[in-house]
Parts: sequence; structure tokens; C-alpha cells
Amino acid sequence: MNDFDFLVGSWNVTNRWRTDFLDPSSEWEEFPAVSHISRHFDGGASFDEIDFPTKGFGGLTLRLFDRQREEWSLYWSSRRTGVLFPPVVGRFADGTGVFEGEDTHDGKAVRVRFVWSGTRTDSPRWEQFFSVDGGESWLRNWTMDLERRP
Repeated sequence: MNDFDFLVGSWNVTNRWRTDFLDPSSEWEEFPAVSHISRHFDGGASFDEIDFPTKGFGGLTLRLFDRQREEWSLYWSSRRTGVLFPPVVGRFADGTGVFEGEDTHDGKAVRVRFVWSGTRTDSPRWEQFFSVDGGESWLRNWTMDLERRP
């Protein structure tokens, strides 16, 4: 539990994403965001809202800790759709969290992986990877570098 306590507060976020999440030769685009994260259920839940002002959208993440299975489920929703995406599930080991799940992107089935690293530093990082071959290979397609707001 309490694994996401490092995120509590407000952050400036530098995003980099591929212009095509499934094309390894696509260009990277950089843009800012602001995120506000809160802690709930004595550390067993975390909620954040993020705004991408230059993109004209935002989203939210709900993170829930399953005490029996000792793993997290992370749920994302975009303000553009208002739909909860399927969860990615996993846990932390030595300050790094790895979470995976099944989803679709542009009509294609993808395996999704989120990785949280640098959680014991002042500059944590989130990365998203997609696999179209059942996890045999992974394409990193989005990164977020966080800096705490004053």
C-alpha cells in the first residue's frame, strides 16, 4: 500500500509522445501538462487529474490497491470520451512500478505497460509502452517527466 504517496501534490509535467503510438519511426512531440494528485483510503487509493492545456483535453487516473492480491489496478479516463479504459495491473519492486493490461488502439488489440520509475527522487517518470505481439516486443510511445510545483 502507500506506493503512490510519492505523487501526492501538484506537478508540472513534460510529456513526450509519438505522433503514431504504433509506429516506431514516428516523430516525438513534446507538450506541457499540470497534474494534481491526492491520496485516499489510508494510501490504498490515489486519484489524479491532469490537464494538457496546449492539447485542449485532460484526464484522470484512479489507482486502487487490492489488499488481498497486493497489487494495484490503474484506471485512466480522458475528458474527450468520459469512458474508463481497461485497467493495467501490477506492483512496485525497489521503487519501480510495472503495470500491464489489455486494450485497443485505433482498432488494434494492444498489450499496455505503464512503468513508474524515479519514485524515490524529486523527478519521477511515467512511461507507456504498447505491444501488438502479446508482449514479445514493446514500443515506448509516451513519457511524462514530473517536477513538483512550488
